[in-house]
Amino acid sequence: MFLGALLWTGLPGVPGGTAAFATSPVAVEEAAREAAPEGNGYREVVETAETFPELGDLKATVRVVTLVPNRGYTPIQVTVQNSSGQPRPVRLSIQSMGRVTERSLQLGPRERAVTWLMLPADLQTGTLHLDSPGMDTATRGFYLDSYRGTRVMVLGDVKGFETATGLRRAAENTEPLVATRFVDPLTAPRELAAYVGYDAVLVAVPPDQVPADVWAVLETFAVSGGRLVLDQPPSNPRLHFPLLQDAKAELSPYGFGFVRQFGACRTQGPGCGVDLWSDTERAPAVVVPAGPPPRWERNDLLRDGRVPLLSSARAPVGRFLLLIFLFTLAVGPGGWLLARRKGPLAVLIAVPTLAVLTSLGLVAWSVLVDGFSVHAARYSLTLLDRERSRAVTVGLNAWYANLAEEGAHLPASSVLLAPVDPEDPPRSLDWTNGLVVKNSFLPSRSYREWGEVAVIPSRARLTVRKVDGGVQVQNALGAPLQGGLLKLGSQFWDLPELADGAEGRATPRDEAVEALRDFPHEALMRFPGAVTSVEQPLDDGTFVARLGGRGFTPTAALDVELEDAVHLVRGQVEEARR
Repeated sequence: MFLGALLWTGLPGVPGGTAAFATSPVAVEEAAREAAPEGNGYREVVETAETFPELGDLKATVRVVTLVPNRGYTPIQVTVQNSSGQPRPVRLSIQSMGRVTERSLQLGPRERAVTWLMLPADLQTGTLHLDSPGMDTATRGFYLDSYRGTRVMVLGDVKGFETATGLRRAAENTEPLVATRFVDPLTAPRELAAYVGYDAVLVAVPPDQVPADVWAVLETFAVSGGRLVLDQPPSNPRLHFPLLQDAKAELSPYGFGFVRQFGACRTQGPGCGVDLWSDTERAPAVVVPAGPPPRWERNDLLRDGRVPLLSSARAPVGRFLLLIFLFTLAVGPGGWLLARRKGPLAVLIAVPTLAVLTSLGLVAWSVLVDGFSVHAARYSLTLLDRERSRAVTVGLNAWYANLAEEGAHLPASSVLLAPVDPEDPPRSLDWTNGLVVKNSFLPSRSYREWGEVAVIPSRARLTVRKVDGGVQVQNALGAPLQGGLLKLGSQFWDLPELADGAEGRATPRDEAVEALRDFPHEALMRFPGAVTSVEQPLDDGTFVARLGGRGFTPTAALDVELEDAVHLVRGQVEEARR
């Protein structure tokens, strides 16, 4: 259960945490270098610009043959120019396998805009449509590069990448260390979803060539579980990465992810390229929702033998067997007795009547017990950044809807992650303002799991004050407090169970306990890359709290019938004045 000891022994990027490695960075990197393939370079995915046929005052270009990430969404770059003197609305949409990804723009007079469409990573091809009032629809087909290996987005060009990593293009018929996609920092995406699916993001240009809003989204990417690599770090990295504990360290845990600053590797060993490869190899995804098994292996288990997290999504085998047994008794021995007493005609009437009543009973059971609501189990791990009033959350949601749930809305600082090879995915995604999921967010009578990564504003806090040799705790975390652990000075304290807004007395204990001891094992297995950031030794003034309720992710706003909920929150306490 104590999975955190496998990789880290320090709390990444949380005030009050530590940043020590379970194994020294030198030993880890030496092991990675020994495991790296010999003599292999990188594979460049060369994007091409496809121009739409001219549509009067509109001109548009799409960059295709783009490197698809391992999960999440593929950002597709589209440039649109309005050469007229009047504003013009534009709708961009990608249609692929009956699914639509779209974004709407409002172009000013003679404005040129670079925008991004986020295509689900399980799609490999599509047709881009450009629509504007008064003009015919223009279309352009494209395909993507689905290389099955380590995939890195590079902010910069080929020359900067080769200078930073020491890698050269891999020869044909050889396996490269990484596949790369190059993006101009000035036009780089400003949404978290564009980065989350890649194994790492490398900034290969000087800091002043990266716009401030791009730095902001890169910081969000790192703190929410991404691997961010800086070739030329800023002179003061904390200006962009305020949670760094050691601004000069080459490899720093940062929230759920980490930040690497290239330094000594430029002059030692085979170069920084192996470090880039080793970072992506040893860091799993922060959350991996389980998908259904292949259609030819239909059973009660999910992909890789995982068990559904919702009891309502499992067939009530015991009750069904009992009902079948009773029905068999009624139409078998019961029918024989009825035939002897009342004759065959009574049996011909009784058996269909009994079948109808049984069917009505099943329908009544479904309505009265399952109802028409959406059933959900919600689990999450959260790091509270009190100084910046935000909550960094990695969540997993299990859903079962008796009636289809059509839509959901998420802000740009969050990402909705589907399982690998999802079944019956949503048919429409609108990225105009964040993400709006339209049409079949949850199909009816189907079990689904969605992962979530979110960095959202939050004033949640745990307030403590010392009274009469003890500690008084006030729960201002926005959900029922179900327990936890607090450290003040050298003393550990058990947090009491408290309703939101209530106060209670903490009780002292002699030693720390594992924060994940009460987290369901099946749910915990879906967080391979996130648990190490929560299950760490506490420093003075830090706490780990276990909460109920719906958690901190944006889908908590959906109206559901909550069957189970466990949320672990880690942060620094707020000490109240007497």
